[in-house]
Amino acid sequence: MNLMHIATIFLSLVVLSYQDFPFRNVSLSWDDRVDDLVSRLTLQELTLQMSKGGAGINGPAPAIDRLGIGPYQWDTECLHGDVDQNATAFPQSIGLAAAWSRDLIYSVAKGISQAVRANHNAYIKKHSYITYSGVSCFAPMINIMRDPRWGRNQESYGEDPHLTGILSTGYVKGLQGDHPRYVRASATCKHFNVHGGPENIPVSRFSFDSKVTMRDWRTTFLPAFRHCLGAEPLAVMCSYNSINGIPACANDYLLTNILRNEWGFKGYVTSDEEAVENIIKYHHYFNNSIDCAAAVANAGVCIEISGSRDKDEILMHIPQAVAEGKLTIDTLRERVKHLYYTRMRLGEFDPPEMNPYNYLTTSVIEDEAHRNLALEAAMKSFVLLKNDGLLPFAQTKYKKIAIVGPMSNNAALLNGDYATAVDRHFVTTPYEALDMLSYETSYADGCNDTHCMQYNADDVKSAVTDADVVFICIGLGTPVEAEYNDRPDVELPGYQAQLIEDSVKYSGSAKVVLITFNAGPVNITWADMNPRVSAIIAAFYPGQATGIGLLNAMTDHTMPKFGRLPYTWFYSADQVPPIVNYTMVDRTYRYTTKQPLYPFGYGLTYGIFVYSQLTYKQEINAGDSQSGQVMVANRAEF
Repeated sequence: MNLMHIATIFLSLVVLSYQDFPFRNVSLSWDDRVDDLVSRLTLQELTLQMSKGGAGINGPAPAIDRLGIGPYQWDTECLHGDVDQNATAFPQSIGLAAAWSRDLIYSVAKGISQAVRANHNAYIKKHSYITYSGVSCFAPMINIMRDPRWGRNQESYGEDPHLTGILSTGYVKGLQGDHPRYVRASATCKHFNVHGGPENIPVSRFSFDSKVTMRDWRTTFLPAFRHCLGAEPLAVMCSYNSINGIPACANDYLLTNILRNEWGFKGYVTSDEEAVENIIKYHHYFNNSIDCAAAVANAGVCIEISGSRDKDEILMHIPQAVAEGKLTIDTLRERVKHLYYTRMRLGEFDPPEMNPYNYLTTSVIEDEAHRNLALEAAMKSFVLLKNDGLLPFAQTKYKKIAIVGPMSNNAALLNGDYATAVDRHFVTTPYEALDMLSYETSYADGCNDTHCMQYNADDVKSAVTDADVVFICIGLGTPVEAEYNDRPDVELPGYQAQLIEDSVKYSGSAKVVLITFNAGPVNITWADMNPRVSAIIAAFYPGQATGIGLLNAMTDHTMPKFGRLPYTWFYSADQVPPIVNYTMVDRTYRYTTKQPLYPFGYGLTYGIFVYSQLTYKQEINAGDSQSGQVMVANRAEF
């Protein structure tokens, strides 16, 4: 017998011995299997599993070779597509919220997770565990859109806690799938809690302390998360901020009393990236890593997503905390059990052939069903803010149209933040699709970018002259609003307001359609009040089907289209308190005393709807559900 045969026999025996562990016995309950696995881990192994959830060099969670357990990548982003991967670019969350449809978000999340799992399967075959290669998604983002200037409004489902919560259940169920045994991709309800700006104006999110009353906490900031947990997500992410002086990721009242004791949450708690480090670095809540590690683990955090590149993660100091009596091994085992329960539900420790999701391949990426869904979602996400009867277009072809503005042909900005690496072949910009409406199309960006600090009025004038219809595509994009990037106000950046006025001024008698690409509201009062602007569409960030979706929405009488605003569109930032003020007074439609440009729930259609016979319970007890009904009739004639 040669050495090769001996090695083969040895490896076979090792594999067989791994299969003998009870945690691989599929006839046992999940809890029994998890208990068996975690009971075998040493203190150092527990520490590594809790510490190595981060991006880059801080992940993946390392293998445990003696138990036959492989590495696992916890850091994957899937907000409205498989981030940084070749995958369908669906509309950004705020646009999906405008559709007011849990079923649509369910379908989108299902499509997202099919791509996530397919890409993951391809990575596993290559033994690759790089960032964003896993199937544990940091989504949905369900913080309330409490301030129009917040850079991350685009990731939210708007300003209403109930609507946000209901939509989040669609996302969680669509992402995780409906298999009785396995989860397609795991969902994370984030960011927990009282988190909604600022990012960077006027202070950093990393050190911000949200001062909140118990009433506002319970009635505005917690309800969406309680709804989300009803869909049984496998994770919750604690946020960067402190809440009334206590960092969220070290907040025992939040992570233990509310999350686990009141709500019965059984999943794992992950930190936001660097949130644990920031407890020392920015919040100055502790002055050493040992006390910080003990507090975070005792409060309920199961895994640290670290951004450190030149030092150990905070939770790598767990052994010292145990040695000093500040943390017990039993507590650590409880935290790690939640991690391995998730990995088991994802199918990692069962025979591969048992899990149908293991058979998903990259052939599902941008298949016809996903492309059609992206188009449907885009059309339903648009909100028609103004229409004097121009839309839908009576003509299918015009002699000349003009398309102007910095969002007219900028494919990179149509997806919003946390975007996929979508194949450009599947993307249509407004210019590329609306060009089909005319025999001649003139085009001008007008601005060098969406900051629009360099403006070419001559190009705009030349483009709109003698046009029959002018489309003005203005907006913000990630250069102006995004994570790390708040706005100081709600005014259009740079010379974009001037671009709108010049387009109207120099276009003669042309019909004008304004299309805005933004998450938070922008001041378009001039266009709303000007009779020369026939129609206004809020497009948000519609993803890969932007162009063809807009074309269909403005020309097709039959395809479902147009939603309603999931937030209050204020005239100006003067109508809301400072972003650092966490009172709900004068915030959102529930508490504002101001008259906005467009109210929460506003949106036009091509129909003429009549509402009547509204009935509901006149009196209910606190905590009871309200029910009612209304008759809706469409009186439109086409």
